[in-house]
Amino acid sequence: MSTILATVSHIESCESLHIVKFDFHGETLSMMSLDLNKNVKIGAHVKLVIKPTHTAIAKDLSGEMSYSNQLNSQIVSIDNGQLLSSIKLSYFDAILESIITLSSSKRMHLSVGDKVCVLIKANELSIGEILDD
Repeated sequence: MSTILATVSHIESCESLHIVKFDFHGETLSMMSLDLNKNVKIGAHVKLVIKPTHTAIAKDLSGEMSYSNQLNSQIVSIDNGQLLSSIKLSYFDAILESIITLSSSKRMHLSVGDKVCVLIKANELSIGEILDD
């Protein structure tokens, strides 16, 4: 799991659906949730978690996308297996991981040091821990 330490900056709710926004070094991250812990409040410090298999990578991205979380990152390591590649990415002080197919990694000509955009849908971001408890 990739983790990011962030602060809750905004919460919108409609019935049981919640859109939560987080501040991470001045960047806004968004999460969509059906269940929200009552301790998640504006100003709360949280550990966000993302599964590496739910993290996409775009190179030379342009145009509008529906992904709420578009994180400009740099590749710090690539571990190619027989079928999959584990790509480690630096985003501020966090190291994120993306697991993609080996064929995608090769097709994109990914290299250590490349600047890429990490894409995470709002429903794939979750709160792993509330740090203010």
